[in-house]
Amino acid sequence: MALPEFQRGYVWNRDQVRGLMDSLYRRHPIGSLLVWVTESVGAPSRGDGAVAPGVVKLLLDGQQRITTLYGITRAKPPEFFDGEASTFTGLRFHLEREEFSFYMPTVMKDDPLWIDISALMKKGNDGLGEIYAQFSANPELAPRIGEYAGRLTKILGIRDVELHIEEVTGSDKNIDVVVEIFNRVNSGGTKLSKGDLALAKICAGWPEARDRMKATLAEWKEQGYDFEMDWLLRCMNTVVTGEAKFLHLHDVGADRIEEGLNRAGSAIEKLLNLVAGRLGLDHDRVLFGQYAFPVMVHYLDRKGGKFDDAGEQDRLLFWYLQSALWGRFSGSTESFLDKDLHAIEKMEGGLGRLLEQLRLWRGSLRVEPDHFGGWSIGARFYPMLYLMTRMGEARDWSNGQPLKSHMLGKMSKLEVHHIFPKAVLYKHDYERAEVNAVANYAFLTKDANLAILDAPPEVYFPQVEEKFPGALASQWIPMDPELWKVENYGAFMAARRALLAKAANAILEELFHGPLPEEPKEEAPAEAIAPEPAPALAPVPGGVDSDEEDRALHELNEWVVKQGLPEGDYLYDLADYDTGLSLAVLDLAWPVGLQRGLSTPVAVLLNEPPETFVAAGSQHFRCFSSIEGFKEYVEKVVLGRGEQEGVG
Repeated sequence: MALPEFQRGYVWNRDQVRGLMDSLYRRHPIGSLLVWVTESVGAPSRGDGAVAPGVVKLLLDGQQRITTLYGITRAKPPEFFDGEASTFTGLRFHLEREEFSFYMPTVMKDDPLWIDISALMKKGNDGLGEIYAQFSANPELAPRIGEYAGRLTKILGIRDVELHIEEVTGSDKNIDVVVEIFNRVNSGGTKLSKGDLALAKICAGWPEARDRMKATLAEWKEQGYDFEMDWLLRCMNTVVTGEAKFLHLHDVGADRIEEGLNRAGSAIEKLLNLVAGRLGLDHDRVLFGQYAFPVMVHYLDRKGGKFDDAGEQDRLLFWYLQSALWGRFSGSTESFLDKDLHAIEKMEGGLGRLLEQLRLWRGSLRVEPDHFGGWSIGARFYPMLYLMTRMGEARDWSNGQPLKSHMLGKMSKLEVHHIFPKAVLYKHDYERAEVNAVANYAFLTKDANLAILDAPPEVYFPQVEEKFPGALASQWIPMDPELWKVENYGAFMAARRALLAKAANAILEELFHGPLPEEPKEEAPAEAIAPEPAPALAPVPGGVDSDEEDRALHELNEWVVKQGLPEGDYLYDLADYDTGLSLAVLDLAWPVGLQRGLSTPVAVLLNEPPETFVAAGSQHFRCFSSIEGFKEYVEKVVLGRGEQEGVG
């Protein structure tokens, strides 16, 4: 029995492993298996091992259960394993209490009744003999050998439990039909995407494709850009086929796929260097409009990886920035990708047509003050403010130094600063949306943030201006001291939004190399205008309410790191996987789980409205509304610690 290539990796946690073994020990039903019986030639199965000649049984439903049993009974993961092996290693069984738990030295070290399940499974009857001999020599355990022997035999009997197997057979059961069947029987889990199906077909002809793509994605992640497999596939698809839809890949040979991946990877790296160096968007949290990349990748690849001049380069960046600001790919992604790819089908004049199509779709390409009226980091104008900080003459308020990207390196050295501190505004009864408005943000170094703390602007602004004249204005601060008072917060925000809009338009004109295009005239050809209206900018739910919440979340992050687990993403901008549209801001999140490939995405949401939980749930996040509940989950489920050690 083999795994089909479209199956995801191992994602169970220790609590699920314990639950499976407990059910099997008590002979409770654990469900049937579903397998696809197909010809072994060209069957897209995972792993390096050759499948048997003739037909092969590919496991459609039951991967987590069978992988767990394999790992426990053989004390090692299968060859094709893609996940966290520690999930099923170290499982013990207490012969007196008849319970399963993972190894804890302080609790189990001196208690002979804790039996190593994998060791017993591997040794079989020889393992039973060793345990009997050990117990016979112990006066306290010897009288109960018979009782314990029955329980040990019951554990070994798990290997002989019969599971019902349903088979999908027949020449009409091609991979498209099988994926549909998989999604129906897996209705409680994560569905296969169009990219999963495309990758399955690619791997049928090029088995190394998944590993190659995962390695490429891992390299970019180290540089601060965490992309999904579907996104890379989409970029590669535009290079190979010139189309957006994956169906055009189905009949493409492995050689062309491999070549296309290499070309797409090269174009992506050049574009990432370009947007980081020219626009300052140096990591994925500020790299909005990611689905504009397939178009840019196709364009740059067609140009042989080089622009004719700086003007062409900047105008493509202008198109990217405008697409991101107005959410061109936030709705019908494939439809807009197809339109834009068609516009550059002929390279001569293609960029001009791309820009004209954008103008006809959007109308005005100018930024207005109200566009900076959004709130929280989920707003599209948050990355725009970051870009302006890195591209312009913005200076730090602790040392007066420019904040350009080439001087600072990665964004980890910059922090979001509330110009009017949250504590000050909440004390004056301002609402969350007003407190966390983008126009109340500035990007500063950590030193500047620490120096200011909760001081109101009317206190620290004069100090900054005295030490570093012009530093405030460089960050688009209105210089009327009356506006620095908290009672004039509304007027301050209106004035700063106007300054921000003026600066944003100056940057756009710099990239466009001239005045911004005017709105389309009435006589514009109707067929050139996209039928979908440009989406309106809308606030997203989420965000941190108070300094108390802020401190609690940072302390929780420190606690998680002490447990040997990765640090969570603070104020994580949750985007829809298919559209890239911002859905919510999650207080503290682990989008790939607390252990890679082990647990599901997790988020801690304190004092959040129902909309935030709904948005997180739509992207398969497991959400916790209290720090205590989250810690209990980490202790019991992720780390597999029993009640004896508490939940700290």
